[in-house]
Amino acid sequence: MKVKIFWTKENTAELLKKVMTSLEELWLSDFIQVETTHDEAIKNELNITKEPALIVEEEAIDFKDTIFEWIIPEDEELKSMFISIIWGWESEWGCAPGGCGSGCSC
Repeated sequence: MKVKIFWTKENTAELLKKVMTSLEELWLSDFIQVETTHDEAIKNELNITKEPALIVEEEAIDFKDTIFEWIIPEDEELKSMFISIIWGWESEWGCAPGGCGSGCSC
């Protein structure tokens, strides 16, 4: 999994620091690659209109999406997002009590 932070101005240092700290605290920094980018193709592909933008990309399932735009989320919000992404897809945590009823394997 990759986390990309899109920016063209000098407003990304705080978001980058928060992402790195959150991943380290969750023991995920060895598994999730973090990079910054100002690639206009990514901006256009994901319709990014405000900066900075936090993008999550998972090549194994062909997923790429903008998660946050124009805000610097709180540390707990970032950690919760990473936990949901990593463990929520493959566990009952991502489903309502008794199963989600949507045909998933929970």
